[in-house]
Amino acid sequence: MENLFSLPTAFLRAQFNPLEIDQTLRAYETFWTQEGQFISRAVDRAGTPQLNMFDRFGARRDEIELRIFEEQSLLSSYQLGYVTCFFDPGLYCPYTVSMSTAVPLSKYGADDVREKFLPPLLRRDDTVWQGATWMTEARGGSDLGANVDTTARQVNGQWRLDGDKFFASNAGAELAVVAARIENAPQNVRGLALFLVPKLRADGTRNYFVRRLKSKIATRSVPTGEVELRDSEAYLLGKTEWGIYLILEVLNLSRVANSIGSVAVAQRALAETIYFAQNRVAFGKPLSAQPLMRAQIEQRARALRGAAALAWYAARLLDEVWRETPPYSERYHLFRLVAHLAKYHTAEFAAQTAKWAMEAHGSAGVLDEFPVERLLRESMILAIWEGAPHRQILDGLLQIWRALPPQRWRVDRKWF
Repeated sequence: MENLFSLPTAFLRAQFNPLEIDQTLRAYETFWTQEGQFISRAVDRAGTPQLNMFDRFGARRDEIELRIFEEQSLLSSYQLGYVTCFFDPGLYCPYTVSMSTAVPLSKYGADDVREKFLPPLLRRDDTVWQGATWMTEARGGSDLGANVDTTARQVNGQWRLDGDKFFASNAGAELAVVAARIENAPQNVRGLALFLVPKLRADGTRNYFVRRLKSKIATRSVPTGEVELRDSEAYLLGKTEWGIYLILEVLNLSRVANSIGSVAVAQRALAETIYFAQNRVAFGKPLSAQPLMRAQIEQRARALRGAAALAWYAARLLDEVWRETPPYSERYHLFRLVAHLAKYHTAEFAAQTAKWAMEAHGSAGVLDEFPVERLLRESMILAIWEGAPHRQILDGLLQIWRALPPQRWRVDRKWF
């Protein structure tokens, strides 16, 4: 059991046979075990990254630097993300939002926009661009139809955005996809559209500004801040009437990633507990030999396999349907339902498993010199990212309601 759960690639091989990028994942895992985990720990303990707002002459630059890795295939990207999240869930965010920028750009960007901005996102060296997905504003993120105040207007054929994003992860990215309300559009989800916003204007000056960085309990390896959009140059993605559908596509890409990451955190918590139980002696023998502890470990291992199966089922469904555009197929709506269920279940499972791991470690579980307490902090953010549990359940129920035959609406609609 120890060998299966102690490192992420071994558990991935149990989910995928064959594992297409096995050698890449092995090398990446080796980096984390030999070097990356120590860097990650230092970043976490250092707290909020530093934002350098001005250059020596007083001009705004708002620079935050962070390296990411990129993979082309969706499934391969999620596998790479799984290994990342096993060691550092925060660093998985730049992977995720960069993919969630590249996908709608490749699907919905105008030819000239796609040709200009997509290649830098797909580079495989240190010049690769990073993406970001900025939806949430100060009044909250779940009810976008009511709470998005950022406006979009056309000036001489060029879209311009004005507004503030309150919880903008990967602040400082070269590109971001941004939810905004078309000027004079309805004050509901039908009035929203999705835009691509570059870091720099066509003349090379700043196109958005970072007001401040958030001090978070975890995911400290990704800078999250408040972003100001001031007459910012933007490019419409898709049709204006498709806006809410494209926004949901972006969110669902991230929800699958969140599910994958939650399973990785749960595996790390289980691995740490197995290691501790094998080396901690109580009442004359290792904890792992005590019947109750052994039963708990076996129960968690079974639940981990179930959570992994659900998360990777969502990822495989997504890999089938991600190229679809509105109106969507029934298969796509099945994916949406599974994505909500996977995001809800895996995030809750990760938090409960991290809590259990802390309890199994006793006093060592609450000390920040050991890795277990961090897993609980990280898992609490995973439960909130891309929609808290109630949001996932409500949207999942909506998908079920839409699948009901019309003759049952009168009976069942009261539950929705």
